[in-house]
Amino acid sequence: MWADWWVWGVAGVVLAIGEVLIPGFVLLGFAVGAGVVALLLLIGGPLALWLGGSLPVLLLVFAVVSLVSWLALRRWAGVYRGQVKTFDRDINDG
Repeated sequence: MWADWWVWGVAGVVLAIGEVLIPGFVLLGFAVGAGVVALLLLIGGPLALWLGGSLPVLLLVFAVVSLVSWLALRRWAGVYRGQVKTFDRDINDG
C-alpha cells in the first residue's frame, strides 16, 4: 500500500487542506514532502523502484524533503529573528 503513489498524493492533499485550516506553515512542509514522494513514485524510473520497495526509505525521503521544505517556508514567510509583530492603531479607531 505504501508503495502506491496515490496514497502519498492523498496524504499530501489532506495535509495541504489541513494547512488551510491551521495556518502557519506547519503542515505545508509535510504536504510538500508527501507530494514529492508521490511524484517520485508516479514518474517511475530507477529511483522510484529503489524507493518503492521499502517503507523506511520512503519515510526517510518524506522526512528529509519535509524538513527542507519546512525550513525554506519558515525562512521565506516566517517571522525573522528579533522581529516582533506590533500594532500601531486599534482597528476600532476610525
